[in-house]
Amino acid sequence: MAEPLNAPIPADETPAPKRQQVIALVDDDRNILTTLSIGLHAEGFATRVYADGETALKALLENPPDLAIFDVKMPRMDGLDLLKALRAQSSLPVIFLTSKDEEPDEALGLAMGADDYIAKPFSQRLLVARIRAILRRSELAKATPEEAPGVEVPDPVVRGRLALDPARHQVTWDGRPVSLTVTEFLILEAMALRPGVVKSRNQLMDAAYSDDVYVDDRTIDSHIKRLRRKFRAADPEFAAIDTLYGAGYSFTDG
Repeated sequence: MAEPLNAPIPADETPAPKRQQVIALVDDDRNILTTLSIGLHAEGFATRVYADGETALKALLENPPDLAIFDVKMPRMDGLDLLKALRAQSSLPVIFLTSKDEEPDEALGLAMGADDYIAKPFSQRLLVARIRAILRRSELAKATPEEAPGVEVPDPVVRGRLALDPARHQVTWDGRPVSLTVTEFLILEAMALRPGVVKSRNQLMDAAYSDDVYVDDRTIDSHIKRLRRKFRAADPEFAAIDTLYGAGYSFTDG
């Protein structure tokens, strides 16, 4: 039987399409811009590309993306100057692309508010894994029970003098802030969640990298060295990360 003409129209139960996340790419090397843009499109991201920092700064402030990736070495306005100008007005998540010999720039960039850095040459899969991790963390940091019911925000972790806020990616040691990359944070968190328990390198790899990203043992050792160096900058007596040779690492404060 035909429905009456005045019957209510059923609501469209088709879920709204998910908004495409936007990544801004800032690099004076157009080959890198093209390669990154193609790779990110394949992963479902939209991209905007900029060949210099001055042009990028205006666009990032007027029409912010979800995340930006900066090369450190650029003419006119390099990545560090761009980050400094951006941080004066915005907390937009930022990843630096650096060369292997630019460690001082990496440390300065993190201290200025960069979220992570990746050294060239890098794996596209690793870059995408870091982008997704930072975007998840950014969404959690913005979430409140009123704004996002059902979103589970992880509780802070306190272990002696160490305090970790996983939602906001903030770390303090004895009240002093310590700037960590996403990878360093995840490795430290894996150890701090079970103080005194030795975590093998494979377990730390699993905590810090997605399943399709392979790194070798030396990469984990390098991250541990950087963690110790950063904490000793805040406290020269820092000795809370222990090495059990042949087995792995553990966190113990007192």
